[in-house]
Amino acid sequence: MAFITVVVASVTLFFLVTTVLPSLRGARGRGGLDATPDTPVSFGYGMGWLAIRTEESEHVRDALGLEGVEPANWRSGIAAVYDESAGPARVFVSPPVGGWTFVVSLALPLPMGPAFEDRTTPLLHALADAFSEVQYYFTDPLIGHFAWARIVDGRILRAFAWGDEGVVWNRGALSRAERAMGLSLTELRSVGPGGRVARRIEPKMAITEDQVLSLAGRWSIDPSRLEGALAEPAVGYVGPAPAAWRPRRKRR
Repeated sequence: MAFITVVVASVTLFFLVTTVLPSLRGARGRGGLDATPDTPVSFGYGMGWLAIRTEESEHVRDALGLEGVEPANWRSGIAAVYDESAGPARVFVSPPVGGWTFVVSLALPLPMGPAFEDRTTPLLHALADAFSEVQYYFTDPLIGHFAWARIVDGRILRAFAWGDEGVVWNRGALSRAERAMGLSLTELRSVGPGGRVARRIEPKMAITEDQVLSLAGRWSIDPSRLEGALAEPAVGYVGPAPAAWRPRRKRR
């Protein structure tokens, strides 16, 4: 009986070593990434993302010029970009859902006002050359910064960003979707030295994360409501964010 027990244990161990463990290693990449296909996972709060009208995630990955990417499913990909230590330097290209592919990352270039180089607009124009519609969103109440943009057929229909310096990005006419969420703008004027008139655009209301997510739902998909979305189990990609996205002050 003891001999039989040893034989069974040996066979079981052999099976684990040669079959189960290699498959687990294939599914799990560095940093806890999992390549087991799964369905959409919600995100959006305290995050930046692009919504790109395409079902070809590989095309998005290549258009962004990402290097060193690894396969990652929804759950591990979203967890990777929300990770407190490594998350801000990572980007997740999602599998397609509802005709859209998401690019999720806190490293996405942020409109930051006249003292910094504009690295957001060039990124959006580059993607617009490859895709019919590109949308940009950023929401982080901790730093008080909210932004969104929509480009269709290579033209910026609307771009807006609000930060510590007030409105730092305001291109195109206020859209119907923005008006529906209650956004309205006012122009403030002040007279400085020498009678110089300074103009400043301000929203007439406090901007919240829920409003940004609501706007995303009107223009494409509200990512905070992805749980249960109809989509085949699939994997996307996680990799380091490009250095070109990092903020840079203008040279004097």
